[in-house]
Amino acid sequence: MMENKTVLITGTSSGYGKAIAKVFAKRGWNVIATMRSPEKETELTTISNVLITRLDVQDLDSIRDSIKEGIDRFGKIDVLINNAAHGLVGVFESITSEQIRHQFAVNVFGYMDVIREILPYFRTQGGGMIVNIGSQGGIITFPLMSPYHATKFAIEGFTESLSYELASINIIVKLIEPGGADTGFFKNADTSSIPVPREYELIANHTGMDKLFEEYKDKLTTPEEAGLFVYHAVTDGTDNFRYLVGDEMKTFLNIKKQRSDEEYVHLMRDQLLPK
Repeated sequence: MMENKTVLITGTSSGYGKAIAKVFAKRGWNVIATMRSPEKETELTTISNVLITRLDVQDLDSIRDSIKEGIDRFGKIDVLINNAAHGLVGVFESITSEQIRHQFAVNVFGYMDVIREILPYFRTQGGGMIVNIGSQGGIITFPLMSPYHATKFAIEGFTESLSYELASINIIVKLIEPGGADTGFFKNADTSSIPVPREYELIANHTGMDKLFEEYKDKLTTPEEAGLFVYHAVTDGTDNFRYLVGDEMKTFLNIKKQRSDEEYVHLMRDQLLPK
């Protein structure tokens, strides 16, 4: 019975995380909804089978406390969904080492630390499931997002390797790769503190990406649709590894698969670079 299952989700204050939490809660799951500032949450607090806890992926004590609080409240944890992430957009030369380290601290090391802390529990329990929310940005790239893409490519490799390792001890690992979605990514991304040197103004102000995203805006996935997709991936009864979310994502991947590397790169340059 699904109502006896418990899921711990990171980054549930907005976007995918909140949508995923609501979908699971509505379907009878116990939900441990974690976020950095739980005192600001007003919606998830109204749902009886949702426990709100503070979890900052850069704070090991908060990770351990959330896992313990969830087990104390619901008796067990069946699934971990790693969703917390940070956006960074700008010219690489102008991005500081501190900003890049923070990007990796949240998007990569944060995932790793949460997984490392829950693995002893899953081993003792005899199994479990780990779901990492990746991105189309771990397969295809766009200009002005190089550190972000670096973290998502890292999650791709880490998650696939980990899936083989943990399969040997009855822990299923899945990777969800959303395409474009209206999650407020660019609104919340760190951009204001990144200057644009004069030589980069053409690429920084180029409208190629705007036109590209405009073309696919009707194919974007809503957070609610993504939440349902994640729910079905968790409950489909398989050990399938990779799940692609959204028509926009599949369109880009098909373009990449159907062309040689040289053709694909030249196509993207023609689309994304100023003439």
